[in-house]
Amino acid sequence: MDFINALVVLSNFVLIPAVAYGSQLALGALGVTLIYGILRFSNFAHGDTMAFGSMIAVLLTWWFQSMGLSLGPLPTALLALPFAILGTMALVLLIDRSVYRFYRQQKAKPVILVIVSMGVMFVLNGLVRFIIGPGDQRFADGERFIISVREFKALTGLPEGLAIKTTQGITVVVAFVAVVLLFWFLNRTRTGKSMRAYSDNEDLALLSGINPERVVIYTWLIVAALTTTAGVLYGLDKTFKPFVYFQLLLPIFASAIVGGLGNPLGAIAGGFVIAFSEVTITYAWKKVLVYLMPEGLEPTGLVQLLSTDYKFAVSFVILIVVLLFKPTGLFKGKSV
Repeated sequence: MDFINALVVLSNFVLIPAVAYGSQLALGALGVTLIYGILRFSNFAHGDTMAFGSMIAVLLTWWFQSMGLSLGPLPTALLALPFAILGTMALVLLIDRSVYRFYRQQKAKPVILVIVSMGVMFVLNGLVRFIIGPGDQRFADGERFIISVREFKALTGLPEGLAIKTTQGITVVVAFVAVVLLFWFLNRTRTGKSMRAYSDNEDLALLSGINPERVVIYTWLIVAALTTTAGVLYGLDKTFKPFVYFQLLLPIFASAIVGGLGNPLGAIAGGFVIAFSEVTITYAWKKVLVYLMPEGLEPTGLVQLLSTDYKFAVSFVILIVVLLFKPTGLFKGKSV
């Protein structure tokens, strides 16, 4: 019985939150790895693109709520998500045409594009804060839990309860559907195959008659969809705050690099590696160990390796270790 209680506590505070967080990071890392693999630069504006797309979803959600529109037990934000994706697509295409295209035509070095993307990042960051404000914005509605602690206790008779938030369930389902659609597109469609060919060998792809501008447009459109979806899911699960998306840039980049830059499968694996690392290292294990340790040997302290304030430091340390010892990542992507 103690083991089951320990497992319930572990699932409640580590396994389920890490799976949801890992799904959000995986979607974000897929965007980073597509840009790096196809457009050949690290987009530092990625986090603030997520913030912009999420901001559109938040504003539309508030508008829908004011008109009485809802999805019942599901968050109204899911109704706003397709429109937010379209808005983000328009934004990234505008930025590409007005900023990145010039440097691409000049065949600028990747480091130049990285610096340019940092400029775009600061502009987007300021724009989002100006429009919606710098504070926390809550927009989640509908049923809060798929199963609550009280329901679980009544169902099982265990002293420990398990809670699964609706947003966590939605995150996993939406992320799974998005990944399946992405891999189907890349492997089964003519445009997807063109993107992969362009990523593998640009010169050979051009000789084969592949239109590079078409590849660029489709890449940005896919990245916009992935980043907006990841941002909205993260905002529903936690909260929407513009600066948080700027901070998310580190774990997202760490996920992409750990998995292997340019490798979509690696981005997904890297997202879950980073998520589980952050959650397990910053979790206080006292409650689990009280159930598992023999009587009299239970810990008195929290048994927490790092405070949750330092969770992004975990991503940073993992990133440094991977860059030092395996720069191509777990799935042998492109070296940084």
